[in-house]
Amino acid sequence: MNRRLLAIAGASVTLALLLAAAIAANPTLLIAGYDTATVEAVDGETGESLATVEARVADGPAKQYVGLSATDELADDEGMLFVHDETGEHAYVMRDMAFALDIVFVAPNGTVTEIHEAEPDSRPYTRYRGTGKYVLEVPRGWSERNGVEPGDRLVFEID
Repeated sequence: MNRRLLAIAGASVTLALLLAAAIAANPTLLIAGYDTATVEAVDGETGESLATVEARVADGPAKQYVGLSATDELADDEGMLFVHDETGEHAYVMRDMAFALDIVFVAPNGTVTEIHEAEPDSRPYTRYRGTGKYVLEVPRGWSERNGVEPGDRLVFEID
């Protein structure tokens, strides 16, 4: 009886270690799927619509860690919206990225606070810092092509 319990315990530990190693190698295994949100960029002075993207919502630690690193490319009207629990200074890196991005930091009221143009990086990672509650990642050049700049607003609804 004791041998059988030890064998079961050993198999359980081995299985747990294999699962942990698989998740460490591929954190996307923790992600069941993304909600999406339509994000509209609006001119901060005129209220004119500048652009719209359909964004995957990264609203938890696993989704935020993986970000777009498991994505080969984005269409011009696609992105990812990171939702932080609190407003603060956040830093983003281009870990395992295949393409360049605009990283748009956004205040709780939707005002764009900062925009970085970011290239895929090697170690050590460049840290792109900004202040906000939200961060929108879109294909590099999206902000310039659409005239989006600090002071403009992003309008979206998330659950």
